[in-house]
Amino acid sequence: MTFRLGLTGSIGMGKSTTAEMFRAEGIPVWDADAAVHRLYQAGGAAVEPIQQLAPSAVTEGAVDRDELKALLSDNPELIKELEAIVHPLVAQDRTRFADASDAEITVFDVPLLFETGSEAWFDAVCVVTTSAQEQSRRVLARPGMTQEHFDFVLSRQMPDKKKRQKADFIIRSDTRETAQQDVVSTLDTIRQGLTDA
Repeated sequence: MTFRLGLTGSIGMGKSTTAEMFRAEGIPVWDADAAVHRLYQAGGAAVEPIQQLAPSAVTEGAVDRDELKALLSDNPELIKELEAIVHPLVAQDRTRFADASDAEITVFDVPLLFETGSEAWFDAVCVVTTSAQEQSRRVLARPGMTQEHFDFVLSRQMPDKKKRQKADFIIRSDTRETAQQDVVSTLDTIRQGLTDA
């Protein structure tokens, strides 16, 4: 049975970079966003239910993410219905990955881990964080990002301070070096715990 480490953090905190650091340490990483991409592709399990919910969001048998994003911003009430379709399918994908993993530790990269109430599924949760100023600088440097969209994303995410309070491990991503040190010490602590168990 693999040790299930949830990895989360608000937008711009450096979660994807940190996930790559775990991969570089030889840890298998499941990625919630990649799972959604698979579900939205032609033949994916989410295509048909999304087509029933929002027909214009499906073209050539696959979900058009840009069209879906536009629909959600025009009709925010659709978000809950979409989540009711997608979240259970993503959870199934995650469980399949965990069951197939024979690694000592497996990392699960989940942007909305606390927001979806899935923390109980993990053996421990690791939160990636940096200062609000650095977060803002990173996010607003992204192509096409506006302050308005950044504020909208933040409004749907649990505040960083609250995430840190709920975390078992914290990775500070102010620099690559601090993040790398925290990744290694997190793995050392977990392995020590597994050895002692």
